[in-house]
Amino acid sequence: MAFSGLALALICIVVAQWWHGGNLWGLLDGPALLIVLGATLGAVLLQTPWSQCKAAVLALKGLFNAKPWPFSEQASRLLHWSHQARQEGFLALESQAESSTLDDFTRQGLQWLVDGTEPLALEQLLDNELSRIEEQKELEAQVYEAMGGYSPTIGIIGAVLGLIQAMSNLDDPSQLGTGIAVAFVATLYGVGLANLLLLPLANRLRSVYRLELRYRELTAIGLLAIARGDSSLSTSRQLAQYQGQRQ
Repeated sequence: MAFSGLALALICIVVAQWWHGGNLWGLLDGPALLIVLGATLGAVLLQTPWSQCKAAVLALKGLFNAKPWPFSEQASRLLHWSHQARQEGFLALESQAESSTLDDFTRQGLQWLVDGTEPLALEQLLDNELSRIEEQKELEAQVYEAMGGYSPTIGIIGAVLGLIQAMSNLDDPSQLGTGIAVAFVATLYGVGLANLLLLPLANRLRSVYRLELRYRELTAIGLLAIARGDSSLSTSRQLAQYQGQRQ
């Protein structure tokens, strides 16, 4: 469902062009697309480290097969671990810390608990890890936001190049109209790419990441409650505000 909105927008543009009696093939222009895409990518690669660009591309997989974050299930696990730790001690959670069914953040937090990390130190470690994850996710979204900022201007550059070519054919009126049309297509590509794809992608990624971070905040609160030895009732109240959330 992530890209159904993009499909709807493109269909509306094509239908409107056809409805108005325009030539659908007139919306396709290879050189204009090359200018907008190539120059936009070049500008972003100039300002952004390659590792960050690669991470942003890999992040798109999460939009196609975004997994639901099981808030209620995680809260139930944390309550169970809290009871188990009070009854048997932190070492009883060692097998859970090695479970492959848990996410990396949960496993790492459990391992710190098993290692006997003091509550204040554990809180600092969890906060640092949350900040690191949040910063990493934000940098990924910023790649698409930057591309969305550059592509309209680069579309104008493509339009200027098209007009220069059109002006060079003033002695051939049959070529003049075509050149001007191509110039406007470049502008269309630049503005459309930014507002129909790149900027929505950046905001969509942020929306997905916000839910992921809320899930990790739930985990951190539960782990800290276990470290402090809070009662099941107290832990349940702290986790209640996060339950019921969905993708």
